[in-house]
Amino acid sequence: MYGLINKAVEGLVRSRFGAETWHRIRMRAGLKDEPFVSMEQYGDEMTYGLVAAASEELGVPAEAILEEFGVYWVRYTADAGYGELMKTAGRTLPEFLANLDQMHTRVQLSFPNLRPPSFTVRNATDDSLELHYYSERAGLAPLVVGLLKGLGERFGLALEITVRRVEDGRPHDAFDVRWKKASA
Repeated sequence: MYGLINKAVEGLVRSRFGAETWHRIRMRAGLKDEPFVSMEQYGDEMTYGLVAAASEELGVPAEAILEEFGVYWVRYTADAGYGELMKTAGRTLPEFLANLDQMHTRVQLSFPNLRPPSFTVRNATDDSLELHYYSERAGLAPLVVGLLKGLGERFGLALEITVRRVEDGRPHDAFDVRWKKASA
């Protein structure tokens, strides 16, 4: 994964728990005390190690950390210079989700070794859809739940999300998403 991901993990921990907690998580993960470089590629095991260390340090399940990171990632990437790209991906949640693969293709221009997941929208209605998520990386469904929640905030929607594993054909996770306008 690129350093941009690890920088966002750091940003989440620092903003929610402070610099000292971030330092302890880095040490627990066995990482040097040096900044991550956004455009540099790091092994996936480093990011998984950060999540495991944060889980241990904070005493919360890794799934909860991944979900919170997903919500944070939506805000972080918009603030880190990708807001305009996100705007062009869609003006509604269904439109945005249907354009995720195209958006990742554009991101690959800056991050040539990016190995993004793939998404397919199925059975879309006025207030629901199925999002099918395909990834070579295991265990990231909670992250997608967080991303969906963050996008729900972005589009002013209150989401109800159910996750299920699909084993036929190409195994993957599917997210049944229902929404209504968020209350002010």
